[in-house]
Amino acid sequence: MSKTAFVFPGQASQFVGMGLDFYNKSSLASRFYDYAENIFDFSLKDISFYGPLDRLTETKVTQPAIFIHSLCVFEELKNRGFLPDMVAGHSLGEYSALVTAEVFSFETGLELVKLRAEQMQAACEKTEGTMAAIVGLEPEQIRDTISKAGFAVQCTVANHNSPSQIVISGEKYAVQSVMMELKNAGAKRVIELTVGGAFHSPLMQEARDALKKALDQTDFHPAKYPVYANVTGKPTVDPSHIKSYLYQQLTSPVLWADSIQNMILDNATRFIELGPGKVLQGLIKRISADVSREGISSFEDLEAFVW
Repeated sequence: MSKTAFVFPGQASQFVGMGLDFYNKSSLASRFYDYAENIFDFSLKDISFYGPLDRLTETKVTQPAIFIHSLCVFEELKNRGFLPDMVAGHSLGEYSALVTAEVFSFETGLELVKLRAEQMQAACEKTEGTMAAIVGLEPEQIRDTISKAGFAVQCTVANHNSPSQIVISGEKYAVQSVMMELKNAGAKRVIELTVGGAFHSPLMQEARDALKKALDQTDFHPAKYPVYANVTGKPTVDPSHIKSYLYQQLTSPVLWADSIQNMILDNATRFIELGPGKVLQGLIKRISADVSREGISSFEDLEAFVW
């Protein structure tokens, strides 16, 4: 039997103006954004709606901004009776997926995302890091190249986004050096990403430790739908497993391609991206051209959506 998967984007999907149409047309969305005004020391609403882009791109701003936007889309779909059979989220997006699956509430999720984003930003400011997308090499080739270049401690594989795209992460000088080695090793494309730091690498260890304290104090409920975890690429509904995976996630690779492939094996034929941008739709197309891909990023998309 064919199933529908909801997937949620992570950092780098943001754009100035995201969520403004939902705020103006949805009472639920306006409640979410107004709630956020009371827990941040900046106006998340104003930065999301009006920018500037460099402010919106800051880790401590963009993560909660994307989280809220994604949940506004989900709640509007839910109010219309549209629910998934399974869920997944890319990095930050995993928190959106967990709210969808009722593992914790929107309010609890926002508090966790706030802490996560603040701690990741602090880690970014402590050590200069970066990330780069590699197209056209296998993960093992990339790992071997990193090792041979002598940067196994300072640079690591961070994201398995699709069979053809791997992301590396680490200290800036190391990543940039490895980029040159990967070009020489035959990579089709090597692109340094515009990100705040070295996400999903050992440079996030302090942020991971700080997040663990909050996770340990938070009640998690069994997931209403299978959640395909970044850390394993496999489904779970077990709250203790989910809590452990969120802790591990900050310094572990995002196994996105594995997650999507396993969802397809579990009969997902329709993937709907909820939140800003179309990044996940592009990645899913590279993973499998045989499944349906669509997204809801604007209120216009929502009104045109056909279940």
